[in-house]
Amino acid sequence: MSRYEDIKLLRINYLRGPNMWTYRPVLETWLDLGKLEDHPSNTLPGFNARLTERLPALIEHHCGVGERGGFLQRLEGGTWMGHVLEHIVIELLNLSGMPTGFGQTRSTSQHGVYRMVFRARDEQVARAALAEGHALLMATINDEPFDVTAAVTRLRDKVDACYLGPSTAAIVGAATDRRIPHIRLNEGNLVQLGHGARQRRIWTAETDMTSAIAESIAGDKDLTKTLLKAVGVPVPEGQAVETAEQAWEAAQDIGLPVVVKPSDGNHARGVTLDLRKKEDILAAFEVAEKEGSEVLVERFIPGVEHRLLVVGGQLVAAARGEEFWITGDGQHSVRQLIDLQLNTDPRRGVAEEFPLSLIVLEDEPVIALDLQRQGFPPESVPPAGQRVMVQRTGTSSNDCTDLVHPEVAHAVSLAARTVGLDIAGIDLVCSDISKPLSETGGAVVEVNAGPGLLMHLKPAEGMPRPVGQAIIDHLFAADESGRIPIVGIAGSQGSAQVARLVAWLLHLNGRAVGLACGEGLFLGNRRVEKKNSAGWAPAHRLLMNRGVDAVVAENGASAILSDGLAYDRCLVGVVTDMGSLGQLDAHDIRSEEQLYKVLRTQVDVVLPEGVAVLNAAVPALVEMAELSDGEVLFYAADPALLAAHREKGGRAVFLQGGMAMLAQGSSEMPGAQVDTVLARYAAAGVSGLSADTVLAAVATAWALNIPPELISAGLDTFQPLQD
Repeated sequence: MSRYEDIKLLRINYLRGPNMWTYRPVLETWLDLGKLEDHPSNTLPGFNARLTERLPALIEHHCGVGERGGFLQRLEGGTWMGHVLEHIVIELLNLSGMPTGFGQTRSTSQHGVYRMVFRARDEQVARAALAEGHALLMATINDEPFDVTAAVTRLRDKVDACYLGPSTAAIVGAATDRRIPHIRLNEGNLVQLGHGARQRRIWTAETDMTSAIAESIAGDKDLTKTLLKAVGVPVPEGQAVETAEQAWEAAQDIGLPVVVKPSDGNHARGVTLDLRKKEDILAAFEVAEKEGSEVLVERFIPGVEHRLLVVGGQLVAAARGEEFWITGDGQHSVRQLIDLQLNTDPRRGVAEEFPLSLIVLEDEPVIALDLQRQGFPPESVPPAGQRVMVQRTGTSSNDCTDLVHPEVAHAVSLAARTVGLDIAGIDLVCSDISKPLSETGGAVVEVNAGPGLLMHLKPAEGMPRPVGQAIIDHLFAADESGRIPIVGIAGSQGSAQVARLVAWLLHLNGRAVGLACGEGLFLGNRRVEKKNSAGWAPAHRLLMNRGVDAVVAENGASAILSDGLAYDRCLVGVVTDMGSLGQLDAHDIRSEEQLYKVLRTQVDVVLPEGVAVLNAAVPALVEMAELSDGEVLFYAADPALLAAHREKGGRAVFLQGGMAMLAQGSSEMPGAQVDTVLARYAAAGVSGLSADTVLAAVATAWALNIPPELISAGLDTFQPLQD
């Protein structure tokens, strides 16, 4: 069998927002099948068997058949390679831990060329999945070797490198559940929740309410203890030391056993517990000194370490720590036993989603010191049956939230408030979390800013806790969505002027308006950029601007096809016309039916409490009304076109004697003098304004509940833009 040439990837484009395919970001790829256009799956000997052997879970893909095994039915019946590539990529993403279920493949007007799309939360991961899927497909077609496991591993590494960490993802997921939009602000875990002036920001489990002073206090363990002791929170007695000899002297003053730790370390690094001998204390000092700027010696508190999460002054989750031991077999060394008995725990790994880290002795001087103190250095071989403690302060991973005594909850809440943290991880040692600290002799040993959430999301034992939801409820009141009014305007005739008029009317209504349209980028009345700003990037910039509490964005069909919309939902979505067909050949949009699918995107994203504003003079836009989740408001110069809508009690705007009339059902009232605005434009020699344009702006303003009197006054004072 001669080798088939690789399918050509003609164009790869990431659509960042709602688009003609779906509400979510997708990667769109244009494929040229070449000679494979004449060879569907059922004509390639052995292809289907090779593919399903490599990706057995393809049986779970329903495809258009709508049932398990649906895609395999399509394979056996014969389907084209673009469709096969779609399902391969989806399955690779599923295997790599970034599951997706959406994909589509459609032919274009060019023979053998297809548009294939799939859901993609991250562009880099999506491009990597496409490359791996393309290689796998060609290897399978040509009966060549391909290592699926290696490909999935590479994709997993890409997911780990590019996607949000588990703590951030939990908070973002909780925001999504409450329909609060989010924007990722960097390649790490800095995320904006909400838009414009109503936004909040998080960075893992820190928020824009987290005080820098409080974070600095939490990083200074000695200062933290001083403040906690002053308000009555029990803390272990201790003192700062500068030398190993001072550490031994302090230990004698405090009373053995003691703990030696760095004053500004984190994640228990450099912390050595239960020290009773001088040589151990001297060695522990050397370990702690390497991890922080100052060393503390503290009274050792007997008991189990717990991590308690406080959000907004309330305890929301608690986890109990574990000690980790190995058992000797008389044959393997301590190092080998750690790998055999502890590092094989499925909870351990190097990625963030693992609640426990792999134990690498070279990176854990405290563990190495503890082993030495027990008489079992890493290369020693413990006798059969000999138990050796490896890790005293393993990550707290067993949920115990329901056991926490109210007085303990009060103490950790007070500790967080005293330091000043809105979100805090409180490390507390006690023998029984269900009893007051006064009975157990327990104490708070550390207060942490930006605590990890994974132990509460995926506890080894007990119930996962909705800590992401608790943080979102802390940041946003129950009736807050983080959304600002967004007006999206799609069309090709006068849409920039509609956008400018609407922004002006919003400004008069007391809003700090950001405007992105064909005439530039505006903040209030100030044009900050003159270049064409109708598209994803300028509108996205406005959504990130804390000084903006309303956004008006123009989106032509080409912008929607190139990038998608900059917002997930809008309060008002406007479609003015079905023009621009001749300008979309590069996107292979050549019919009104295809254009309809593009422009409907603007209506699809209207919020349930929002309004779709549509031109009733265009039959296709009248049909589009049924797609709106919110109200529909029609406008047209001819009132006869609005009769049926008004009979149903709907709102409409029409032209009568040069006046824009606002109608709902049988009632009518004047909105604004259209002729006056048109005359002002004509006198200024500025083109681009028509009666339909003004009607669209008036209808949009009314959809925004701007009073008719203000609409009229706004049009009377609006000035055309002159360069």
